[in-house]
Amino acid sequence: MQHFDLIIVGGGLAGASLALALRDSRLRIALIESQPPCRPPGWDARIYAISPVNATFLEALGAWKHLDPARMAPIRHMQVHGDDGGRLHFSAYETGVLELGWILESSLMACEFWESAKRQANLTLFCPAAPAALEFRHDAAVLHLADGTALSGRLLVGADGRDSWTRQAAGLAAINTPYGEKGVVANFATAKAPRGTAYQWFRDDGVLAWLPLPGNHISIVWSTPEAQADELCALAPDSLCRRVAEAGRGVLGELELLTPAVAFPLRLMRVPQAVAPRLALVGDAAHGIHPLSGHGINLGFQDARELAALLAAAPPWQDIGELRLLQRYQRARREETWLLQGTTDALRHLFKHGDAWRPLRNFGLNLTDRLPFVKNALTRYALGVL
Repeated sequence: MQHFDLIIVGGGLAGASLALALRDSRLRIALIESQPPCRPPGWDARIYAISPVNATFLEALGAWKHLDPARMAPIRHMQVHGDDGGRLHFSAYETGVLELGWILESSLMACEFWESAKRQANLTLFCPAAPAALEFRHDAAVLHLADGTALSGRLLVGADGRDSWTRQAAGLAAINTPYGEKGVVANFATAKAPRGTAYQWFRDDGVLAWLPLPGNHISIVWSTPEAQADELCALAPDSLCRRVAEAGRGVLGELELLTPAVAFPLRLMRVPQAVAPRLALVGDAAHGIHPLSGHGINLGFQDARELAALLAAAPPWQDIGELRLLQRYQRARREETWLLQGTTDALRHLFKHGDAWRPLRNFGLNLTDRLPFVKNALTRYALGVL
């Protein structure tokens, strides 16, 4: 039996950032991961939009300064288009910030986190490793790994994704609502540079987002019914380029495919209880939202930031696995999580169902665009700068 204060199952972005945020704490930490991250050749198909408040969090971790700026693109404008002439434009300049966010590859962050974790004095990495059994005792959580290793910790954190083994082993419920859609992702070279502009179209066949990458490159996320998603993934590269360019109204000219299109199923996932005695969930293990908001990983980073601050501030006599302490973390994160889940789910239903709502929803976009105070307040709330 190896003894730790904190055991983190899952070394992805949320789990690794939690470990790094506790690098100066007195806690002894174990991080369990099946395989280390690696950089794919060319562009990574998994792209994230990072909000300014989370860029500040990554800066505090010491990771931001080591990320290659040539692989990152700032978002300075965002154009949102409805399905009947509605339009909403967000501007960093008008909001009084330098950027609305940053677009960068998942593997860029993951590899930097991993290199930092390997140098962290109070962290022990178990990789490759897989959890096999979990038991809770009055004073510890005991995790058995597939290779026979046994670990005990005062607190165990599940950071192992939407299909979390930890959440299931602990018996915490997850309420899944399938959308009947898939998110199609791919990267393209463009004839015209996006110049820091992100685009989003609410269409009859789903929601299409174009995210700027450095130079003449973009990444797309097309949330669309499953049948169309499969059809898009089966298209020849030239046909896919034409289809995506037409859906984006040709705003960046002709497209050239850089990474094959892949699709993943979309579902809303609510976890009524993200904590239990000696257990807490972070990231996708704790919640799942529609990708139209672009806030999935931002929620995960804020989970890690909040939980790390709570644990680091705990006095030496405090039992960090005590339920009353962990409920403070759950209360702190519940409002933002439920607000974003509810908002994105409502928007998705508003634009998917009912032509009778078409004039009203497009009028709403145009009206919001003409009310700078309302629009800027919404933007600054999303950026975390209010």
